[in-house]
Amino acid sequence: MTKRTVRVEVQRLDDGLPLPATAHEGDAGVDLHAREGATIRAGGGRVLMPTGIAIALPLGYAGLVVPRSGLALKHGVTLVNTPGVIDSGYRGELKVVMINTDPEHDYVVERGDRVAQLLVQPVESVSWAQVDQLDNFDRGGGFGHSGR
Repeated sequence: MTKRTVRVEVQRLDDGLPLPATAHEGDAGVDLHAREGATIRAGGGRVLMPTGIAIALPLGYAGLVVPRSGLALKHGVTLVNTPGVIDSGYRGELKVVMINTDPEHDYVVERGDRVAQLLVQPVESVSWAQVDQLDNFDRGGGFGHSGR
């Protein structure tokens, strides 16, 4: 199976941090690193963490910023707005909103720590077609409808 490669321009805003990279061949996400240190207070403390890079996604692609599972499991640290969406027209520094859900322990982020992952995904344009009625397919129910 051939893996498609998409060219994404990246501007390094901090020469002391690595460029985004996968940890292993075939991984879906690339690691984003903390540009500065911070303490995220227990019980819902939040920080806006710069990552030291700006990117230019090609038209037809979006970046999805998602949490790192190890941070979530081991420390209760995740991202507030996940996935965070990076549109192809955005050229500013990538920043992530981190939150500490641990009720008792603060979490210290060190400069250079891996704090999130970025997935680059194709996105389709949408053409809305207003109709008087939708088709008859309705799976029924909504939130929690399919059971536990």
